[in-house]
Amino acid sequence: MIIRQETKNDHKEVFSVIESAFKDAEFADHTEQFLVERLRKSDAFIPELSMVAEIDGKIVGHILLTKLKIKNESTEFDSLALAPVSVLPEFQGKGIGGKLILESHKKAKELGHKSIVLLGHEKYYPRFGYEQADKYGIELPFEVPKENCMVIELVENGLKGVNGMVEYPKEFNE
Repeated sequence: MIIRQETKNDHKEVFSVIESAFKDAEFADHTEQFLVERLRKSDAFIPELSMVAEIDGKIVGHILLTKLKIKNESTEFDSLALAPVSVLPEFQGKGIGGKLILESHKKAKELGHKSIVLLGHEKYYPRFGYEQADKYGIELPFEVPKENCMVIELVENGLKGVNGMVEYPKEFNE
């Protein structure tokens, strides 16, 4: 398996991977593929952090990290959003999503990013080092169970002094 940066030529195949990955997902709105298309055109997009997993020339997975802000009354902090991570249904449960997550962490850290925020499954993401966001005084701007709101420090003390409300790029709300 190869994990690499997505190219323009991958967009159509990635759209299908995301659509398939979330087709039967219980807590999905089934529009994740359109979110990725909007984010690619946004100021929040970081080309190096849109990555694909490829097996024998076929794209089987995709992950996207985009810029977001964490704001409180006095300060604004830069962070990243992990959304979405997608693996074709027939390749799920083989560790591909995990490899994409770890590789995206490594690349984000290389690019100087300090943290990632996500809304995700409380039993899946902690194995990669994610913790509840409320531990840091970080909140998401909508009602969801706190165990599904998570963050990770990519560098030691990457969230030191960071607290406030997550502000997603407008493309998340379109």
